[in-house]
Amino acid sequence: MKAFLGIDVGSVTTKFALLDESNEVVFTSYDRTEGDPVGAVQRGLRELEKQLGPGVRLGGVGTTGSARYLVGAVVGVDIVKNEITAQAVAAAHFCPDVRTVIEIGGQDSKLIIIRDGMVVDFAMNTVCAAGTGSFLDQQALRLGISVADLAELALSSSRPVRIAATCTVFAESDMIHKQQMGHAREDIVSGLCRALAHNYLSDVGRGKEILSPVLFHGGVAFNGGIVRALEDSLGMPIIVPERQEAMGAIGMALVVAEEFAGTRGLSAFKGFEISETDYRASSFECTACTRLCEIAELSENGDVVARWGGRCDLWEGTESGEERSV
Repeated sequence: MKAFLGIDVGSVTTKFALLDESNEVVFTSYDRTEGDPVGAVQRGLRELEKQLGPGVRLGGVGTTGSARYLVGAVVGVDIVKNEITAQAVAAAHFCPDVRTVIEIGGQDSKLIIIRDGMVVDFAMNTVCAAGTGSFLDQQALRLGISVADLAELALSSSRPVRIAATCTVFAESDMIHKQQMGHAREDIVSGLCRALAHNYLSDVGRGKEILSPVLFHGGVAFNGGIVRALEDSLGMPIIVPERQEAMGAIGMALVVAEEFAGTRGLSAFKGFEISETDYRASSFECTACTRLCEIAELSENGDVVARWGGRCDLWEGTESGEERSV
């Protein structure tokens, strides 16, 4: 059997998705990146190799996410796409008439507008953390509860308090103030979920026409309190698809499958042995011009295998033995 692999490496979590030749999801994984995208991908590959049965070969590999180029150089990738494309492809696969995709991850959030199966508009928030999963994690830790308990508490509230939603600093200060006033913890947590939903819609969703069906992707979609807050704010139901946390990886696997299904070409995948290879990421400053770009560099067992990150293509694709004069 030929299978197609999608990898979504974000700043907080790393996701894998494997599809068979019928575009059925046969494997997904969800792991913390922990500041080490290469290490997270190596762990994911080891887990995938254990799950693969005899006779299964990878017909193609695609990467997306904030570390997509780094991971692509590590694993040997066939296709690299941005997160908007990957999320939209996955959404349309599971809900062909989808018109809006809400995606809230650990460090950023996205809104994708789809009409007749095509992306016509999108917005991203990569600056303020008040509308992201990392803020929820931080507040759950401060309250001494797990993220799972956060959702349960929010749904048990009948009188949510109002929490400032303009930024993480104001929200946290307001939560502390509400605690000192004696409000119940579940009402504070519910207010926090409503604040996050309000911040997302007023920032990322500003000026966008949000129409049903609406799909909610990302790890934050596990939180029923956020789902309910979004539904109350929008006045429409929110669909949380199965495996919503891995939709970016599933979308990349679908892109690869469409490109390579029915072909006999070999994938650029380097093999599962790379999970034990010693990789080192570093950077240096290019002095070829006054821009002084920071160039990312990846080394494999001491040899440079890839460089990227400049505003021009001077260093793109250069490997060991291909040093550029500057």
